[in-house]
Amino acid sequence: MTTDWVAEWRRVVHGRRLGECSQSLAHGTPVPPPLSEAEISEAEAELGVTFPDQYREYVLRQSAGGAVNRLCRSAAGWGWSGDSLTNYDLLTTDFPHPDSYRAYEDELDAREPKERDFPDRDAYQAAWDQWDSEFGVLQERKTSGAVVLQENGCGFSTLLVVTGPHRGSLWFDARATCDKILPLNLNGRPVSFTDWLARGSMGLLTW
Repeated sequence: MTTDWVAEWRRVVHGRRLGECSQSLAHGTPVPPPLSEAEISEAEAELGVTFPDQYREYVLRQSAGGAVNRLCRSAAGWGWSGDSLTNYDLLTTDFPHPDSYRAYEDELDAREPKERDFPDRDAYQAAWDQWDSEFGVLQERKTSGAVVLQENGCGFSTLLVVTGPHRGSLWFDARATCDKILPLNLNGRPVSFTDWLARGSMGLLTW
């Protein structure tokens, strides 16, 4: 069966995102207070994930935000304030290692429609819309099972994986310049949340 990629793109891109937190912080409050065990359990149940242990401990003992996007409840439900990128409909899908889609992405690039190969402009446009939508779906699914922990400016962001075999690891979304999602590592091993808090993304990148 042929996939209608335009329809699939519309479905995926309209996945749930978070609005503003329902409760704003008091003026002068440096960081949000931690959440209660009940609040964290409610957020996990609603989002359909179990937070990695070190991150869970951080929002329970230290702060719901601070160094990271704030975990809070909005009118739309639980999520991360300041993060307009995470698609919550994809949170329960395993985060894909870049190696898993590299061949598909190369094949997709190779079959980008060329206007000269179509009998008229309308046929070309229809083919282009399907191809462009398929490309968009792939880009959206690259961050399945991960949340934007911190935005780093210039289109860069730090991701925390919450679903799948890479759960608990941190990645750097550098697609704004090099079209890659890069693993953060320390001495050749995946970076934990605690590692990242102590060093930050820029100190853990291997370009």
